[in-house]
Amino acid sequence: MKIKNRQRGAALVELALILPFLLLLSFITTEFGRAMYQYNTLAKSVRDAARYLSVQTPGTGATEAKNLVVYGNKAGTGTPLVIGLDVSKVIIPATQTAGSNPVINTVTVTISGYAFRPLFKNVFGMAFANANGEIPYSNISATMRAPI
Repeated sequence: MKIKNRQRGAALVELALILPFLLLLSFITTEFGRAMYQYNTLAKSVRDAARYLSVQTPGTGATEAKNLVVYGNKAGTGTPLVIGLDVSKVIIPATQTAGSNPVINTVTVTISGYAFRPLFKNVFGMAFANANGEIPYSNISATMRAPI
């Protein structure tokens, strides 16, 4: 009987010791999943815009392609696909040509300067983001060749 009384509350103490680490692991996993989801959404939208521009006459369709990246439609209506993305972050340079016969036209669409905003800037003193509360992504781009 005495051993059982000494063990009383031990599980509660163990839970109190391990709970902060479990919460930290849960927050990190959730934020990493959100960051990957946003990155994949951006990469897909850039590919869609590059695919759209590859079948257009060179030098046209830039506004529609930017709207396709940000809003998921050419009209530019609705809410942005990800929080914090706007058309000013989408870069569409001129169509590039290579070769002499046949001439190969390629188009590149790039998102530059986008930063992921985590739900929590820090958890238990562990910082997730920079001083602005953001995690900057490197440039996300896609290049497509025009069909011949």
